[in-house]
Amino acid sequence: MTDLSRTSADTRADRPRSAYLLWVALPLVVLGLAIAWLVSSDPLSSFRNGAPAVENLTFERTILGADGIRVLVRAGGSEPMTIAQVQVDDAYWQFTQDPPGPIARGATAWISLPYPWVLGEAHAINVVTNTGTTFGHEIAVAVPTPTRDSLSFAAQAVLGAFVGILPVAIGLMFYPALRGVGRNGMDFLLSLTVGLLAFLFVDALEDAFELAGEAAALFQGPTMVVLAATASFLLLMAAGRRSGTPTGLALATFIALGIGLHNLGEGLAIGAAFASGAAGLGTFLVLGFTLHNITEGIGIAAPILKQRPPLRTFAALTLLAGGPAVIGLWIGSLAYAPQWSALALAVGAGAILQVIVELVSMQLRQRTDGTRALFAPSAMAGLAAGVGFMYLTAMLVKI
Repeated sequence: MTDLSRTSADTRADRPRSAYLLWVALPLVVLGLAIAWLVSSDPLSSFRNGAPAVENLTFERTILGADGIRVLVRAGGSEPMTIAQVQVDDAYWQFTQDPPGPIARGATAWISLPYPWVLGEAHAINVVTNTGTTFGHEIAVAVPTPTRDSLSFAAQAVLGAFVGILPVAIGLMFYPALRGVGRNGMDFLLSLTVGLLAFLFVDALEDAFELAGEAAALFQGPTMVVLAATASFLLLMAAGRRSGTPTGLALATFIALGIGLHNLGEGLAIGAAFASGAAGLGTFLVLGFTLHNITEGIGIAAPILKQRPPLRTFAALTLLAGGPAVIGLWIGSLAYAPQWSALALAVGAGAILQVIVELVSMQLRQRTDGTRALFAPSAMAGLAAGVGFMYLTAMLVKI
């Protein structure tokens, strides 16, 4: 390198960083000045024709207690909105609002009504704003909302363990019997796992989009679901392949994680149903959840059939896959909001898709006949059995 070129390189290297910071800050300053001018001069005033601002109100949570009814609402209009009156069953009632005053866009407020609700009956709430716009909310079945006491938490933990932890543990108990399968048996089990995960992926996305439709419009529910699922998939793919393609115990852990995130969303839905009185889980329905989730344990065991993990590994995998159902049930019954449930299910869907990709990749690596291994009779039978079993047992839990 000549002295001239070296001097040029040194000059560029020694250029003050303040120059770069200036070119970063300049566009931001221009943007700030433009916003300040827009707010201060209000050039849109000439376009206003006296019509009221667009208003939107979403009911996110309902609490029924001895002192009446409390509802959590979120404003989503273009301007702050003021609640003027509240009706319950077509009668106007006194109410208190916390915090008081206009509700800003995206903000929430609790509305308390000293209404003597009746156990087991339906009630309709209508919120009237100062512009005369009304927003309705129906309480399908009035039941007391679960409280934060140890007895309620313990009962919910037992139920969550029964529908989440127990079936996964039962599925993993097949591990010794599955170790003796041959090549065709392994193809069947891996494809069985892909089939059950494919069903869970579709089921999670369907539920996520349904819940996203109930959330406030400002959350952009469907877009949020797609972005969260995609981000979850990409991040887990990057983490899983940081040290090479996951196999064996690492792959089983990712399967348990994906199933656990799905069970978190499932627990949120069950807890919210209990809190709203929309679902009475009888013995038959609880057994349906158990049967529906047993195959998940078999799917977790499939990648580690050639290993001999210690017993504590199986316990950890069981808690990772089934434990989130307990946590979801607690959160769903005490602090449910549709957008967060949709987000949890979307993240779970992305995690499940990542596991499906890794399982198919592992099947391709284990066989020398390439993609034809995926279409072998044993593999097709396993795929059909996984999807079919999940679909049939889902009939027992859909209400």
